[in-house]
Amino acid sequence: MRYVVLDTETTGLEPTKGHRVIEIGLVEIVHRRRTGAHFHQYLNPDRDSDPGALQKHGLTTEFLSDKPRFAEVVDQFLEFVQGAELVIHNAAFDLGFLDHELRQLGREPLSGLCPQVTDTLTMARELHPGKRNTLDALCERYGVDNSRRTFHGALLDAELLGDVYLAMTRGQETLLVETASATAAESRQTMHRSSKPLVVRYATLEELDSHLALLEKIDQASKGRCLWKRSVS
Repeated sequence: MRYVVLDTETTGLEPTKGHRVIEIGLVEIVHRRRTGAHFHQYLNPDRDSDPGALQKHGLTTEFLSDKPRFAEVVDQFLEFVQGAELVIHNAAFDLGFLDHELRQLGREPLSGLCPQVTDTLTMARELHPGKRNTLDALCERYGVDNSRRTFHGALLDAELLGDVYLAMTRGQETLLVETASATAAESRQTMHRSSKPLVVRYATLEELDSHLALLEKIDQASKGRCLWKRSVS
């Protein structure tokens, strides 16, 4: 599966009030590894940033004045994300801005190009209810080095978010790998045993009911993330 971690910086909070995207950062992940492929672009918004936004990203109007406009890089941007699952922290914000920029150019929204969007903010709130789930807080929680993050920057933030996402989803992958390894080891041991008639003992209806009840409890506790329940559904 190909993932693209996405982050943007903007002149303010509301695209409907004329605020624009001023930086896009994209990082590619394939087979749970960052490939090194990325897309990074500063953009000229033809307006000033709000003071609050400027304090966070530090991208001045003067710095952005000679950068290309979104229309000049849109094809490169869409080519990079096409067909990938997007990973975004607070996806509604970034998608709201990017879809607004695309509509201004008569282009379809990103949902028409990307099959799925994973919002890591939603994931974090489910995994860590009641805790701070900003990118900085998640970096600290999962041991991701964010010491270079003196300002918000789209490419750096996408790189950090990619590492956080891999850390957030690592437990399930490790469990599957361990299960597969154990099964393979048992198979190798069986091959060395003397060949005897194999006795197959089928579960009773009572045992099956107990198994399904346990899976239901696990699924509820993990908020619908029980893979074993899906496999028997």
